[in-house]
Amino acid sequence: MKLVSYKTEDREHLGVFVNGHIYNLNSCDKLLPNEMNAFLQDSEVLMERALVIDAQIKSGAIEPKEEAFYEVIAPVPHPASCRDGYAFRQHVASARKNRKLEMIAEFDQYPIFYFTNHNAIQGPGEIECMPDHFQKLDFELEVAIVIGKKGRNITAAEADSYIAGYMIMNDMSARTLQMEEMLLNLGPAKGKDFSTVIGPWLVTPDELEEYKIPAKEGHIGNSYRLTMSCSVNGKQVSAGNMADMDWTFAEIVERCAYGADILPGDVIGSGTVGTGCFLELNGTGLLNDPAFQPQWLQDGDVIEMDITGLGRLSNTIKKADTDFSILALKK
Repeated sequence: MKLVSYKTEDREHLGVFVNGHIYNLNSCDKLLPNEMNAFLQDSEVLMERALVIDAQIKSGAIEPKEEAFYEVIAPVPHPASCRDGYAFRQHVASARKNRKLEMIAEFDQYPIFYFTNHNAIQGPGEIECMPDHFQKLDFELEVAIVIGKKGRNITAAEADSYIAGYMIMNDMSARTLQMEEMLLNLGPAKGKDFSTVIGPWLVTPDELEEYKIPAKEGHIGNSYRLTMSCSVNGKQVSAGNMADMDWTFAEIVERCAYGADILPGDVIGSGTVGTGCFLELNGTGLLNDPAFQPQWLQDGDVIEMDITGLGRLSNTIKKADTDFSILALKK
């Protein structure tokens, strides 16, 4: 099932996406809420009701009214929190090699994550950026999960049952801001807090069963063979696979929930897939060829991310009409 959040005349709604059309869930079953957050608060019960409606639409058993005029927004428009992991060893190793650093041994000992701005979540459409963001503006190709029930001190063996669904994530990054503040061993903060994009819909785990594979040796949890790619202005720049995740989402959830509650509506990203950002691609290019021309996102660029089973997430970069700069405020 593909759950989609959308707007009609500035009102948010919850629907299912079936064969290219959106159908409002509440109009099919009045016991189903009309927005995602309320749905996730009781998803253990409501998910089953929604799956029945989804199956009835697909079979033609019911003919719901299709939404005609709408704007698709982030599947989880108001997350309880947003974390981002660091699960792909290839990306970490390449990024360190490009900085002439050895691979850090701690990567293989435990999964890590950071908190980002859950109020800066966006869906498909325009991403407005400030002037300083364009100082090495970057995308990051990722997968994300959303938590469907409250938990605490969860083991990896049981953690997959807490996952309500999967989405594409683009962890937008302003690299100059990010690198400056991380010199002080804190962050990322201003380099990340302006936009995190998720979408286009939330795909429930049952839809991904055909892609399931065993986790890597020594790891626990569900793993999926999903092809991942990103193009900028129609030219493919990144290619990877979710199967390359070294740490599973179950293991990341286990760490997130240690001594702390995870809540319905929490969004957790995988971290960047190998080749999944310009920072890595530029570094590798310059390492192999000193004449390599680095590329960063520019005003008007169109970013399209495709992941098998999860759809296509499309965004357009837009420069804000201002010259305000925090880089210019440095002492």
